[in-house]
Amino acid sequence: MSDRHIAVLVFDGFADWEPAYAITGLRRWGKLSVTSYGYSPNSIVSMGGLRIMPDRTISELATSEVGLFLLPGGDAWLTEYPEEPLHSCIQNLIATSVPVAGICAATIALARAGAFVDRAHTSNGSSFLSEHAIGYRDPQLYRNELAVRDRGVISASGLGAVEFASEIFAELDILNPADLHMFQRMYRNGESL
Repeated sequence: MSDRHIAVLVFDGFADWEPAYAITGLRRWGKLSVTSYGYSPNSIVSMGGLRIMPDRTISELATSEVGLFLLPGGDAWLTEYPEEPLHSCIQNLIATSVPVAGICAATIALARAGAFVDRAHTSNGSSFLSEHAIGYRDPQLYRNELAVRDRGVISASGLGAVEFASEIFAELDILNPADLHMFQRMYRNGESL
């Protein structure tokens, strides 16, 4: 996987804090490069006010170069977004066993793209996906947990940024179980070691 990079979707209003633990750990402990992808090459402004120039556009995303595709939350998921390029990208990555991870409202895109079919998953509450993701199936596989990982698809509540990062680290074998436990104790519970 060292020749693959982590792809992070960026768009106007994305929740910049939600992927922060994961991105930092992937770079720091996993020694992986991170590439930002936008819907266009134009700069965007995150929910926190950070101006970002995407490295590439989503049309340039090559499944053979990506080790994980990360979708942060944001209010944009509750409105119209470029579904066709994004959903095709998600489906192609899953079909080629490249992990896909979405947190908070980004779980809407995962549900709409069919990523949760026959997979355990979570989101921002049991009714959130039914209300916002047209075509959402398999609500019986919804888990009331902060983060869930099932066969390469990682989903998380907007309240579970630490757990989201932990599931990504576990999926990519970045930290061993003891270090994952330590990471959660430190960053979720504020326990010093």
